[in-house]
Amino acid sequence: MTRLWIEGEISNLSRPASGHIYLTLKDDTAQVSAAWFRQRQRGPAVGFKNGDRVLAFGRVSIYEARGNYQLIIEELEPAGEGVLKRRFDALKLKLANEGLFDEERKLALPELPNRIGIVTSPSGAAVRDILSILKRRFPAVPIIIYPAAVQGDAAPGELIAALSTAVTRDECDVLILGRGGGSLEDLWAFNDEQLARAIVDCPIPIVSAVGHEVDFTIADFVADIRAPTPSGAAEIVVPNQVDWLRQVSAIATRIARVGQRALEDRAQELDWLGKRLLASSPAATLQRQHDSLREHSGRMRSAMRQQLLQHRNRLQETSSELRQSSPALLVQRSISQLAQLRQRLATATDIMLSDASHKIALLGRALNSVSPLATLDRGYAIVKREDNGKIIMDATSMKSGEDIRAHLASGELIATVKKVLGDD
Repeated sequence: MTRLWIEGEISNLSRPASGHIYLTLKDDTAQVSAAWFRQRQRGPAVGFKNGDRVLAFGRVSIYEARGNYQLIIEELEPAGEGVLKRRFDALKLKLANEGLFDEERKLALPELPNRIGIVTSPSGAAVRDILSILKRRFPAVPIIIYPAAVQGDAAPGELIAALSTAVTRDECDVLILGRGGGSLEDLWAFNDEQLARAIVDCPIPIVSAVGHEVDFTIADFVADIRAPTPSGAAEIVVPNQVDWLRQVSAIATRIARVGQRALEDRAQELDWLGKRLLASSPAATLQRQHDSLREHSGRMRSAMRQQLLQHRNRLQETSSELRQSSPALLVQRSISQLAQLRQRLATATDIMLSDASHKIALLGRALNSVSPLATLDRGYAIVKREDNGKIIMDATSMKSGEDIRAHLASGELIATVKKVLGDD
């Protein structure tokens, strides 16, 4: 079913207890009945009254009881504001898709501007608020006003021309663009597409200050900074003079401290150079040479005494070494060493023979303990096959009637197997 928008003036408004709203939409030439049922109502429906010009969206239906057409309303909004709102949203989407709202392209504000430009109406309340805040926060910064209309059909062109003048004159390093609060229609000049593109192309940073904090315009989105109000823009573009002076004072104190330290360093350097100059005088040089000569003389006498003492000690050591190296003493030492060696050789020989005899006895006993003959002495016998001489380890490997040979501790026996018994 087809739906359509109808713009007209409300008349015959009726609000029965059911909560539905019945009305007539009319213009200069025609009228149509309409019904806005309670379940479709959204927003401030109770605010509409006779005489309001509205924009209604809905579908056409036939009221069978009376056989006439009526509009079943699905949305109802003030006529002017609704159209402007859709134009605003369409332009906002278009510019956003072009990247005009991107933060990457926006300019940074100077920390302390040399001169501030204000693009606004010179007779509005906004410019008075801005000037008052700027004078209070930082009165030393000069201000230039670029006058322009901020409302009406001519406003966008005048605002663009004012921006162009500011760029051409190039006398400010930040601009405030704005006006005081108002309705959507009052602020509509700042939703102009050409003005938005002029703001984007402006090489000077722009602070948008349009309306109150809840008001948003296209200029706010494309500007480098959005201020919630014109007063807020003034607080953004300049620092607080008290804070600034406090920082300047702190910097001045640091500079003075650095300068004082530099002066102290230079004074110390001057004292050091004076001492060097004094140390380089002829009298000081002669005194140093005299002291050096006396020191060298003392060191020479000490070295000579040390050398004489070393030679005396060396002579005594050499005499002792000569006495120790006499042939008689060497022969006597050799005879004594020979006697000691003979005694040690005899002792070592006796010990070796004793150890060898003991080991042989141990080995004999160990050998006898594992000898098969010792096992036979305890009553055991070694039994072999008679035919091939192999030792029999398993009784089941023999058969009855086979001959065996048994080796005893004394002699051997040859026997015949009568019966084979297993482990059982």
